[in-house]
Amino acid sequence: MNFVADENVERQIVERLRNKNNSVWYVAEMSPSISDDEVLQLANNETAPLITSDKDFGELVFRQHLVSYGVILVRLSGLSPELKANIVFSTITNHENEILGNFTVISPSGIRIRKISEYQEEK
Repeated sequence: MNFVADENVERQIVERLRNKNNSVWYVAEMSPSISDDEVLQLANNETAPLITSDKDFGELVFRQHLVSYGVILVRLSGLSPELKANIVFSTITNHENEILGNFTVISPSGIRIRKISEYQEEK
């Protein structure tokens, strides 16, 4: 699967995904400090879900109705980078078919998956 990882995503998450034959465009390696709009556009250009720790992408997707192939919001502060990588990889592996086109939140209390398109159709 293809992914775009925002620059705030730990390198261990990117490396874990790459080691399991996923393609990951990592903003920290490519274009650090680009705007959130540009990060989302990169993900759209690559037809890839975005992995981020930045809650602002919820605003872009749900309130500004910007198109997205999916967002994975990682809310695992306080955990080691290695444990975060394991949790993110496991979530992606177990929910691969649900990630595309949806807004997925990974937190210590569990996983929430919200359909982006249904929310936008309600508006």
